[in-house]
Amino acid sequence: MSRKAATTDSPAADGNDPVSRFEASLQELEEIVARMERGDLPLEQSLKLFERGVALTRQCRSSLETAELRVRNLLQEDSGAAPVAKDSASDTDS
Repeated sequence: MSRKAATTDSPAADGNDPVSRFEASLQELEEIVARMERGDLPLEQSLKLFERGVALTRQCRSSLETAELRVRNLLQEDSGAAPVAKDSASDTDS
């Protein structure tokens, strides 16, 4: 009946903050990959896991893009430039 201790002292350490959600999604994605790599799943279950994996990949990508935008805005605040909007930040990554 032991509980896993929180890794940070922040109020967001309840697993509901963006970083915790990203890490949980990434962990689940890694577990899905490991299960699928074994090759012993029925086709239907493999397809369901693949669909879940695609959704998790999209969530992780979105989280990373949001984090990148936050970093860019923080750096631009230091340099005195105007903050970058999410739509314009993704246009520069082509």
